[in-house]
Amino acid sequence: MQSLLQLWPILAMVVIFYFLLIRPQQKRQKNVQQMQSSLQKGDKIVTIGGLHGIIESIDESKVVIKAGNTMLTFDRPAIREKRTEA
Repeated sequence: MQSLLQLWPILAMVVIFYFLLIRPQQKRQKNVQQMQSSLQKGDKIVTIGGLHGIIESIDESKVVIKAGNTMLTFDRPAIREKRTEA
C-alpha cells in the first residue's frame, strides 16, 4: 500500500503528459497526413518554407508547384497546409 502511494504522483504525471503533449501531437500528425494524402492538382498550398503556390502535378513522393511563372518540385512532406480561398 505504501509503495502504491509513492507511485501515485509519477502515474499522475504520465497521464497528464499524455493528455497535454502526446495525444494533441498525434492528432496534429494525423491531420497533416490526411491533408497531404488528399492533395490534388489545382490546390492552393503553402510549403514549410512559406512558398505560396498552386499544385501543377503530384505523385506519391513529389509535388510540382507553380509559383508565379516558376515551376518548383518539392517532396510531398514539404507541404504545410492547403489554402481555401473564401
